Amino acid sequence: MRLNFTVNGRAETVDDVWEGESLLYVLRERAGLPGSKNACEQGECGSCTVYLDGVPVCACLVAAGQAEGREVRTVEGLADGDRLDPIQQAFVDAGAVQCGFCTPGLLVQAHDLIERVPRPSDPEIREALAGNLCRCTGYEKILDAVRLAAERKAGAR
Repeated sequence: MRLNFTVNGRAETVDDVWEGESLLYVLRERAGLPGSKNACEQGECGSCTVYLDGVPVCACLVAAGQAEGREVRTVEGLADGDRLDPIQQAFVDAGAVQCGFCTPGLLVQAHDLIERVPRPSDPEIREALAGNLCRCTGYEKILDAVRLAAERKAGAR
């Protein structure tokens, strides 16, 4: 099957997609966007989180065909050219990136949270990131990064 969808603002066509392929596979292996990670393949770890029509989803659980005619935004699409999104910059500045495997999903979820709740409380941050597993940190630097990004973004408004 042929898949036509928009990825990070540009039209994308992928040929020879079979029914069992996940959106994650298509993004990583066919569209050349390796940012979203393949970890659990069961929607439990959050490493593959992307936006689908503006809603965060686990790309490993979405059949590629479900993206037909839809808008996908990956972690690569958060940046504006060479300028990182405030959440991406905050992760760097706060030292919230370790091995980086969980980072793409955390970034998309945190980005979504700050878009919905400009000044999230710690419980709101924890709730938003609850579906994202990290084995390298105690999560404190990640929480620091989300707080920092929210602060910066609120100050820029």
